[in-house]
Amino acid sequence: MNIWVDADACPSVIKDILYRAAERVEMPLILVANQPLRTPASRFIKTIQVAPGFDVADNHIVQHVQAGDLVITADIPLAAEVIDKDAHALNPRGDFYTRENIRQRLTMRDFMETMRSSGVHTGGPNVLNQRDRMKFANQLDSFLAKQTK
Repeated sequence: MNIWVDADACPSVIKDILYRAAERVEMPLILVANQPLRTPASRFIKTIQVAPGFDVADNHIVQHVQAGDLVITADIPLAAEVIDKDAHALNPRGDFYTRENIRQRLTMRDFMETMRSSGVHTGGPNVLNQRDRMKFANQLDSFLAKQTK
């Protein structure tokens, strides 16, 4: 199993949690981004820099993810494609995207996008707080514990 990270928008604090987890469970962590990334030296951590462009990193992940892999992303359309490939998707706030909730999340995302394009100011997501970080770390640890048994 690999852990893939949609790394361009992934918060640094979440990447730090992932670096420690990859070392602890000795699992490959692959960060995909449009720009160079600095990561700790580790035989378990790999970065892939893709060409600049809309969804280039997402497309790379979708092309290479395997069933059972874990993808860390806040991108709901990417999460939907990952789930279609029988992989798992976890957002940086610690919420898993699942077959049961992904369609609702896509619908809400599309609705909010329509609202924004019609001029309604919807605001952005809340700042990632300590509670979100803890939830992410706990969900990741629980998931990895199940996978490494």
